[in-house]
Amino acid sequence: MHAPDGFIDVPVSAAAGVLAAGAIAVSLRGARRELDDTARSGASRGAERTAPLAGLVAAFIFAVQMLNFPVAAGTSGHLLGGALAAILVGPYTGVLCVSVVLMLQSVLFADGGLTALGVNITTMAITTTVVAYALFRGLVKVLPRSRRSVTAASFVAALVSVPASAVVFTLLYAVGGTTDVSIGKVATAMVGVHVLIGLGEAAITALTVGAVIAVRPDLVHGARGLGQKLKLRVNGELVDAPETAEPAPAAARSPRKVWIAGLVTSLVLAGFVSFYASANPDGLEKVAADHGIDKQAEEHAVADSPLADYGVKDVDDARLSGGLAGVIGVGVTVVAGTGVFWAVRRRRAADERAEDTSPAGTSV
Repeated sequence: MHAPDGFIDVPVSAAAGVLAAGAIAVSLRGARRELDDTARSGASRGAERTAPLAGLVAAFIFAVQMLNFPVAAGTSGHLLGGALAAILVGPYTGVLCVSVVLMLQSVLFADGGLTALGVNITTMAITTTVVAYALFRGLVKVLPRSRRSVTAASFVAALVSVPASAVVFTLLYAVGGTTDVSIGKVATAMVGVHVLIGLGEAAITALTVGAVIAVRPDLVHGARGLGQKLKLRVNGELVDAPETAEPAPAAARSPRKVWIAGLVTSLVLAGFVSFYASANPDGLEKVAADHGIDKQAEEHAVADSPLADYGVKDVDDARLSGGLAGVIGVGVTVVAGTGVFWAVRRRRAADERAEDTSPAGTSV
């Protein structure tokens, strides 16, 4: 669903850029609290643990976005990732995760226009994260407190987030579209195909959240506060977990194994499995081609990038070229994401030290 340059006019693209910048600024402040809460909860110890986990989520989203899956005749879809990121690491950190992915995709892989970056962040990062997390929190409040409920809520939240993103794109196009196309037809086509894509998004999100909860529920932001009432199987029967429990030893609670497993999975998906992804255009590309929206699409400013179109320049073997590009993308994303979240977490710690050392009655 990466919009290229030219679909949306300059004023609306600029306005979306301002909105995206404001949302990122707000998310930076919110992410400080989320990462700090994770560190204090015992799930990890400080920025050296929380930042890599958040960076890993960004890298995993990058990898899975390379796996286009067929949804209809001649159309494919891919994960947007906002719901998954919000549930795993929190809504503010989730916005940053998807934004990091979109920025790297645009700059390094010529996927999504540079002037359309604000549009893509608005539709794919902000909308999906906000809609998904709001719906997720509402569902977990009314559903029984169990692992299955969290997984089910993840499925529904992810499913709804994708057509919601399509609706926001349609609204932006209604205001700043560069071609004379019936907005009703665009809306019907966009929402229709993205409901189907949402089913794939929901399945991926639910499976991933369920897998992490199965081994480390304390690492799932959306399950926080539910941990004491998650069900345990004892002698073949499901019972409530104890209201109070001794914390596991630090070594046993280390997220290192989860991080390594997640990184290896991301590398395999991007470096190998992506070769077998559907080559059909994704939902936005298909709708744009069918309704003439793509007539105004502009060539990407970095179309000659060594990694453009997810291939390594001058590597003739398609499988090797795509695999190397995927591995490089995962590596760059995990490093960039970890760096961003490390800086965010460090800033939070610095602010707390400043408050602790400030004179009584003085605000910092």
